[in-house]
Amino acid sequence: MNIKFKQIDIKDKKLVLNLFKETAEKINKMNINHWQYWKNPPQEKIKWVEEGIQNNEFFFIDNLKGNNIGMVRILNEDLLYWGKQNEKAIYIHSLVIKEEYNGKGIGSKVLEKIASNAKNFNCKFLRLYADSKNRGLCSYYENIGYKKVGMKKLPLSINNLYEKEL
Repeated sequence: MNIKFKQIDIKDKKLVLNLFKETAEKINKMNINHWQYWKNPPQEKIKWVEEGIQNNEFFFIDNLKGNNIGMVRILNEDLLYWGKQNEKAIYIHSLVIKEEYNGKGIGSKVLEKIASNAKNFNCKFLRLYADSKNRGLCSYYENIGYKKVGMKKLPLSINNLYEKEL
């Protein structure tokens, strides 16, 4: 399946929050205690979404028919999780694929497309994280070539930090 990225506008904030909520509900059905705060997000998470949209970091993922199949946040710097880094990298947050599109390789296609774009900007790494409680997601990233390089403890989670050299 071919995909394209479409910049998310602030008027789409409700759609973004709904995608987070749907994903939290899907994860909960899998008995994984991850992202459950998105069911009723605290104000700091809503502000985090608003800032990301205003900084042009959030993108809808659409198929070529124009149907929305998910979203992703792409950053040039990630001080919260990674701190100040010397190497040029792209940081992936909030990769969400709608449930009806799961299991079709779309997540890895999204990461490949982001990696391809990052190479064009001479980035050395693609970096992301996963809640350490979500063992399936952690294994998924490891199976597609990401190396665990650290952990980051935050008030709501303990996260594994992953990177892939480009």
